[in-house]
Amino acid sequence: MLIMPRIRFSKKHIPIFYIEGTGWLDREWYPHQILGLISQLVEATQWRRIDKDHIEYRPWRLNRIVRDFHKLYYKSMTRTWGNTFWFGVPVAKCPLDLWVYQEVMFQLKPDLIIETGTAKGGSALFLANMCDLERGEVISIDIAAVDIRPQHRRITYFLGSSTSPEILRQVQERRKQANTCLVVLDSDHSKVHVLNELRLYSNLVSKGSYLIVQDTNLNGHPVLEHFGPGPWEAVEEFLAGNTDFIHDEHLEKFYMTQNPLGFLKKIR
Repeated sequence: MLIMPRIRFSKKHIPIFYIEGTGWLDREWYPHQILGLISQLVEATQWRRIDKDHIEYRPWRLNRIVRDFHKLYYKSMTRTWGNTFWFGVPVAKCPLDLWVYQEVMFQLKPDLIIETGTAKGGSALFLANMCDLERGEVISIDIAAVDIRPQHRRITYFLGSSTSPEILRQVQERRKQANTCLVVLDSDHSKVHVLNELRLYSNLVSKGSYLIVQDTNLNGHPVLEHFGPGPWEAVEEFLAGNTDFIHDEHLEKFYMTQNPLGFLKKIR
């Protein structure tokens, strides 16, 4: 049914719309009232009320909010992830992800954590400090030698490429001594390298534990649209050919994560 409102003008030449025969709309409307009505209708499509204190956003609106905040967080590097420290050591990770890390560690109580990509050593120190509360050791691998890295009795630094035969041999020797192993991949973010790491290190992950791929948000997921194929695309290809792992989206419960699609649980 096509509704054609009638229009008249007030003494101040303000248009007044009259919509006839439409129930509660059957009245005269000033322009600002119509704009307010449209705004309310749009708002009503974005969320629903659960109770008097809580609302739930519609999925399309929630996704938009998360993406917008994610982009803001990433582009504000000097204020956010580029300005985050653990006991004074730079750690280029989202604090929400670090919180998830400690939840996973408490659940698994890993004997060994393997990290590729040390950088300044902030995340290695974080992992070691979490191990202090339970148990475990940390191996952190990087191609660059940095003089000032945190020293901790639970951390062993390996210098070299994470995919080199020599580094892999050393890691595999240490893996033999551990029952539960957690792996975090955060080195070269090109698809080729990450996919190679996934194939090499997936065998070191114990059943029920995780293979965490950092920075799967690159290449438009949702940041740095022109980065080129990276961690996200590597994970997609890896999962397509490996049934031992599943994407555990429950670990993305805080909405904002730098590792969307990156929490991989070994199920067999």
